[in-house]
Amino acid sequence: MISPFGVEASLKALEELSAGDAAQRAILSSKLEQVEYEAKKAFEQYDAVDARNRLVAGELERRWNEKLGEVETTKQRLSSLNGKRCSLSSDEEEKIRLMGENFAESWQSDRCPPTLKKMIFRTAIDEIIVHADAEDKTLQFTIHWSGGTHTQLTMERPRSATETATPVETLEIIRRMAVRHGDDQIASVLNRLGHSTGKGKRWNQDRVATARRNHSIPGQKRALPDPDRVSLSEAARVCRVSHRTIERLVEAGLLKREQTAPRAPWQIRRADLNAEPIKSIVERLLRTGKLMLHGGCTGNQPPLFAENEGDGNARHHE
Repeated sequence: MISPFGVEASLKALEELSAGDAAQRAILSSKLEQVEYEAKKAFEQYDAVDARNRLVAGELERRWNEKLGEVETTKQRLSSLNGKRCSLSSDEEEKIRLMGENFAESWQSDRCPPTLKKMIFRTAIDEIIVHADAEDKTLQFTIHWSGGTHTQLTMERPRSATETATPVETLEIIRRMAVRHGDDQIASVLNRLGHSTGKGKRWNQDRVATARRNHSIPGQKRALPDPDRVSLSEAARVCRVSHRTIERLVEAGLLKREQTAPRAPWQIRRADLNAEPIKSIVERLLRTGKLMLHGGCTGNQPPLFAENEGDGNARHHE
């Protein structure tokens, strides 16, 4: 809407810039005539006074000298202005015209100060009428431009701080998991559970960190080693058995596993791995190759030990 008037504005700016020096010279010329007249009147008063009246003569002489000083100052200003060029160069005129032809670039330029943008805004727009649609959660704008043109547009209504706040249920999961897990793991769990941020976006490591910071929840970007707990895969490596063996012990109710939140990684206490009956079952398994779960009953599962005996790692990941 504004761009078509850009060239017109540029031409007006050129006209004002070109006429500026001439107007200033005219003002100074008029001022020079005035101060020269005042200096002449001051001399006539001084010349007419009785020289024997020294007090009055001294005051009139001082006034005459002041006017002579004003005359000299005005002449110098007028002379300096006459020494300047009175018109813009062709390059300067071209730049001003381009600013009008490419208004969008001028508006978006970092060199366009906010004060100038506000001035343009107030000049170009008479009023803006906004209609809020609560059901559609939209804002309908009617812009009345100077000159009688109207523009209508619709945008999504900005949501309040309450609407964009992180849900309490999500914050509780973050608070529980932050004790042991990293922000990356927390984000993965929240996404698997179908939770989104207050603004409806998927969780990632940075957004979890921001939520923790906003609600003063201590935590870390990456999970720290826990001396008291291990994952199921780590438990298999510690016991030198397969991942499936650990799962069989859990399924039989002999080994307890913990989870800080639904879909979060399972964890096992190191103390439980070193306690009975797990300790005896694992020792018998390593010695005989047989998994005895209940009263000497052999568990029917082929991979009793770690699949790769070279590194003792079951190679299973949760």
